[in-house]
Amino acid sequence: MISYLSGKIIAKGEQYLVLENNGIGYKIFTTPKVLELPMEARAELHTYLQVREDALQLFGFENAEDLHFFEQLITVSGVGPKVALAVLSAGSVEITKQAIAAGDAAVFTKIGGVGKKTAEKIILELKEKISAPDFGAEGGVSRGLGDIFSALETLGYTGREIKKVLPEIDAHLPEEEKIKQALRILGKK
Repeated sequence: MISYLSGKIIAKGEQYLVLENNGIGYKIFTTPKVLELPMEARAELHTYLQVREDALQLFGFENAEDLHFFEQLITVSGVGPKVALAVLSAGSVEITKQAIAAGDAAVFTKIGGVGKKTAEKIILELKEKISAPDFGAEGGVSRGLGDIFSALETLGYTGREIKKVLPEIDAHLPEEEKIKQALRILGKK
């Protein structure tokens, strides 16, 4: 089983890259974010090896959390590695987990290859398995903070950075002010 590879990017396709490691080129299907890495750059990917009768395919992710979520997605009946990769390519793991926790099938139906029934299966089968970001007092996703999380993530902040800031935000402020306050706090750190 190949679970991790590091090496130099020597070729790219629309959905894959070729990573050279000790003179061997590994074709790895991955997300658009990973594909943004420049040619000849050194990359470290956590991988999943799919073994089928007619093919061996590698799927690569920039961190173990993305790989773990990918593995959870492919446990859902009707969701294969290509569809799971499309789900991960459509948005961050945190936003996708929020959609699952909130039961928001619309997030998934916008993704090519995912219909309404598949979206509902993903939500039904993964709702108990995932741990949604603990923004609200009950551990669920507070809609106002979920929107702020999305806005900050769009601005390039990581889920870890945002989670540290959310408890410090004044809940009584209007949404725009909450975002400004979060940006001020993030700017100090």
